[in-house]
Amino acid sequence: MKVSKSLALVKLCCVMLDEKKAEDVRVLDVSAQSSITDYLILATGTSETHLRALRVELEKVLDAAQTHIVGIETAQESGWTVVDAFDVMVHLFTPENRLKYRLENLWKDAVEVSVPKLLAIPKVKEPKKRATGVRKKKASKAKK
Repeated sequence: MKVSKSLALVKLCCVMLDEKKAEDVRVLDVSAQSSITDYLILATGTSETHLRALRVELEKVLDAAQTHIVGIETAQESGWTVVDAFDVMVHLFTPENRLKYRLENLWKDAVEVSVPKLLAIPKVKEPKKRATGVRKKKASKAKK
């Protein structure tokens, strides 16, 4: 699977959501249907407090990835938070609002990305640097 920059960002967000116990995480590829974003991530938090914690952690992950946050929409006690990172838009809901708004149904023509498969994609490893000085020392000891 070729991993685009946007999909790599989706993975980072999904890993964090998984680690912070978000429920029912789904990823929709809406690039063919939307002119404003490529991916939607939908997740459920157990309470308003959990939604706030997820949003804060999401901001940290996006900041660490040097990703510009276009905007964050959240009204106090609304049960729905949207974090817009341009190519990736994350919707965090309370269980009641997830059922009420059913965004999955609005985007039923989108391609669903398997979150378990996405989480299983290994990180790209950087090539190991050779410690040339260590080898020279060992070689010089052998000559003595």
